[in-house]
Amino acid sequence: MQGMTVPPGTDSSSLLVERLEVLRTERAALLHETLLEASGDLADRAANVEATIRLRLLDERIASLELEITESQFRSHADGVVSIGDAVTVDLGEGDETYLVGSVEQAAAGVDTITPLSPLGRAILGAAVGATVTYQPRPGVTGSVTIRSIGEPLAPSA
Repeated sequence: MQGMTVPPGTDSSSLLVERLEVLRTERAALLHETLLEASGDLADRAANVEATIRLRLLDERIASLELEITESQFRSHADGVVSIGDAVTVDLGEGDETYLVGSVEQAAAGVDTITPLSPLGRAILGAAVGATVTYQPRPGVTGSVTIRSIGEPLAPSA
């Protein structure tokens, strides 16, 4: 079985909170950089426009992540079936692999993640241990996955 990159004792909310802090730090550094370059010739102002666009994109990611953290505190979990926040072991045909069913931001934090809106994520959400489900990673290609086990969900922090 492949090792999962979720540190023991880590919960899904703390992964998101840590990622949020990284994005906020990145935003603060970019804002500082932008303020230092607020004057100059046309080329400098063009760089400022790019920085402003990057700031807006970071603001959108931060807002989305804040919403995701809030929603995770109210998400219910069903025992015996794959739910968001679960550590799930699946067999995609080459042996057992363990992933977190979670967000893109958790994947960005270095955690092996299956996102709920991906074709694989949509196929396994709600599936019970032992079930084999099919999914379409791209048009014309069908794969199957067997749910081998569902670990304890990575609980939201209180």
